[in-house]
Amino acid sequence: MNSENKLTEKEEETMLLLWEHGPCQVKDLVQYYDEPRPHINTVSTFVRSLEAKGFVRHKQGRYGSYSYYAVRKRDDYQRKALSRLIGRYFGSCFSMVSQLVKDEEIDADQLQQLIDMIENKKHD
Repeated sequence: MNSENKLTEKEEETMLLLWEHGPCQVKDLVQYYDEPRPHINTVSTFVRSLEAKGFVRHKQGRYGSYSYYAVRKRDDYQRKALSRLIGRYFGSCFSMVSQLVKDEEIDADQLQQLIDMIENKKHD
C-alpha cells in the first residue's frame, strides 16, 4: 500500500476528529483533542499532511480562514486499516478469529453471530 493511504497515529487521530465533528477550522479542531492538547501549529501540520495525502480538503471562508473537511469515508479507511492489521499480524481473518477464540476474547454466541453474518452475506 502506498504512503498516501497510510496515516500516522496523529493523522488518524485528526481524521477521527474531522469525521466526528465535520468541517472546522484548525483552531476549532484543536479544542476536540484530549488534554494535553497539541499546539495549533502542530494540528495545522497534521491537517496539511492529510490534505497532501488526499484525505482532507479545505474551503476558504469569508474572512480568509480555511475550513477543513474529510473527503475519504471513515468506513473505507477502517476497512483498509483492518485489512492491513490482519495481514501484518495474523496473515488471514481465520488466524485472527482463531487467536480471539484461543484468548477467550470471543465466545460461542459471538462466534455464531459471525457465522450467521457470513451465511447471510452468501445469500445476498
